[in-house]
Amino acid sequence: MIAMSELTTFFGWCTVINLGVYMFSALFIIVFKGFTVAVHSKVLAVKAAELPMLYLQFLAYYKIAILLFNLTPYLALKLMA
Repeated sequence: MIAMSELTTFFGWCTVINLGVYMFSALFIIVFKGFTVAVHSKVLAVKAAELPMLYLQFLAYYKIAILLFNLTPYLALKLMA
């Protein structure tokens, strides 16, 4: 059985890692917008005009997933301890 402190540490590190990936993704999309749009429009066969909206949706869904599956369990475990 996993101890509550180990589980809390696990969710804490999951949150940190996922926020790092989120920030890297957002920064990459902002800084290298032209390159990112060009690559994704060729690889995914999506019109370049549609990609900015898809990027925003991706970032929004990813942020919600981080909050729901990483941060919320971490905070609940911290409150229980």
